[in-house]
Amino acid sequence: MSDDVKDAGLVAMISSILGGHKRAADSVVPPPLIDVPPPTVPTNGFEPGEPPAPGLAPAKPENEPANAAEATPVVTKPVEPPAKIATTPDGKQLLPAEAIADLVLGELRKLDDFPASGASVTVYGYRHWNAMITFAPFSTSFHNATRFRQAMPDLVFKLRRFVELEI
Repeated sequence: MSDDVKDAGLVAMISSILGGHKRAADSVVPPPLIDVPPPTVPTNGFEPGEPPAPGLAPAKPENEPANAAEATPVVTKPVEPPAKIATTPDGKQLLPAEAIADLVLGELRKLDDFPASGASVTVYGYRHWNAMITFAPFSTSFHNATRFRQAMPDLVFKLRRFVELEI
């Protein structure tokens, strides 16, 4: 749209709001639309082009090998073994706080009526780490939340025998 058309529309809108008189800018007539024929779709589903010359094979893409013998074999990367989990001298696994929180949450999910969403576990501390559970509003009842919070100390005590917090 041209600037003259935009200006004319803007002036008309302002004058209609303010109730002003017609101005010289209102006499600007928008230019006529150009007649453009609609695009045509080929009936065979392909763009029309020059037919290939008789006796010539269609050109191959540059990156495509001429025959299968020239194709390079696909080399697959060997599967790496999982990273070794660090352990303490007394045999406990060293895990980050997020991993311990996932373990605690996984154990809590085994309890009856534990909410599928809306519960989060935070692991804190150092030598004797601890865990705290929080619930989103309306994710569980007060009675069930109390029951899950009472189960936390026993669960943390059992996990502390096997897992140490990594700093």
